[in-house]
Amino acid sequence: MLAALDQFSRLGFVDGKKVASNVDGQIARFRIRTASRDLPVQSLSGGNQQKVVLARCVETEPKILICDEPTRGIDEGAKREVYAFLSAFAAAGNSVLMISSEIPEILANADRILVFRRGRIAGELEGAAATQEALVHLAS
Repeated sequence: MLAALDQFSRLGFVDGKKVASNVDGQIARFRIRTASRDLPVQSLSGGNQQKVVLARCVETEPKILICDEPTRGIDEGAKREVYAFLSAFAAAGNSVLMISSEIPEILANADRILVFRRGRIAGELEGAAATQEALVHLAS
C-alpha cells in the first residue's frame, strides 16, 4: 500500500481497516493464493509474487504499465492470469509496454512489436506481419 499511502491515511495516520479491506480486495481481484494477507510477499510462489507486484502497481491508477519479463519463472496458470489482467488493463483504454525475450509471449499478447538490436530499433511489426520468422529475422 506504500505506493498509494495517501489514499489510506488522514492527518498522517494510516487507516488500518481501510488498508486491510483494500488488500483483501486486491487478493480477491488478482486471485493471489495466500494463507493470510499478513504473510511476507517473499513467502509466496513466484506467480503470486508477480500478481502482488501488479496489484501494487494499479493502486496508483496508472495509464501505462511497463512490464519487463512479466511472466518469467511463473507457472502456466499464473501466466494466463497475468495475461488476462494486462489485456483487460489495455482494453480499458490504458497501455502496456511489455519487454520480453519469449517470442510466443510477444506474438500472443502484442498489438505492435518493436524489435531492438544493439540498442537500436531494428524493425516494427503489426498484425499479420508479426510472425516468429519475421521476429527472428529482425533480431538477427
